[in-house]
Amino acid sequence: MTSKVQPKLIIHGGAGSSLKGEGGLTAIRESLYGIVTQVYNLLLEGKSATEAVIKGCQLLEDNPRFNAGTGSVLQSDGQIRMSAALMDGEKQRFSGVINVSKVKNPINLANILQNKEDRVLSDYGSAELLRELQLPIYDPLTDLRLQEWIEERKNNFTRKMAGVVAEVSPNARRGTIGVVALDQYGRISAGTSTGGKGLEKVGRVSDSAMPAGNYANSYAGVSCTGIGEDIIDECLAAKIVIRVTDGLSLNEAMEKSMKEAWENKRDLGAIAISRTGNIVLGKTSEILLAAYHDGEKMSDCLEWKGEKLVISN
Repeated sequence: MTSKVQPKLIIHGGAGSSLKGEGGLTAIRESLYGIVTQVYNLLLEGKSATEAVIKGCQLLEDNPRFNAGTGSVLQSDGQIRMSAALMDGEKQRFSGVINVSKVKNPINLANILQNKEDRVLSDYGSAELLRELQLPIYDPLTDLRLQEWIEERKNNFTRKMAGVVAEVSPNARRGTIGVVALDQYGRISAGTSTGGKGLEKVGRVSDSAMPAGNYANSYAGVSCTGIGEDIIDECLAAKIVIRVTDGLSLNEAMEKSMKEAWENKRDLGAIAISRTGNIVLGKTSEILLAAYHDGEKMSDCLEWKGEKLVISN
């Protein structure tokens, strides 16, 4: 591919109900904008979509406010188990780790697995991979997440999940992070990472390390967030991408998929980019913590109240 295209980028930090207040909103916006700026500059420098996605996921995982990497939620037994996936749309290659512990950036393991014969590993396999790579042991636990777990333990885990962001907010839920990028050469990649929904049964597996929650090919890329089980039941990311591959525009594919999700009473959100540079979001949840760069400007969707948003055509 010789002719270059304008890079596009979109990231998300989870979905759920409204943030506690303007202070939380401002902090989230600043965090997302800082990451979009760094990652989009990489795309302008000629880095690949996959490189940009990995960097974006690393930065989101390293921010303790989001439920991935540092700041991940605790499962009901008080342990952190994280999942992440990477899909290179040009190669149409998926890789991921499920319920991995004691690592700083789960997306790095997903990246390493891109070139392995066995490309999706569970908790035991991920731990073995960590040992093989001799990566340093890292504890992603933060005080806020520990206090969240302690308070819920007093009530015998009556809540279904932990907070979408690390703040004292009983209503904000369903945290995951994700990045979708289109590079100068028209290549698309998607990455998604999560600490899970928190407080869940030990060993529960999220959608983030499945094609249901993270999928890309040469036509489009999608990263999802929300209730993992709802995303799996809709097979949302793969469904949207396949519909674009079969001839629908990204706008049409998102609209059709979100309509079905609404009818099925799902709680979820998705960010997407097509190979033509379209950026589209969809959600059934109240909020989707997303920010983007459309090639001309950087903006966000933190206060967007609709069901579907077409950012660029």
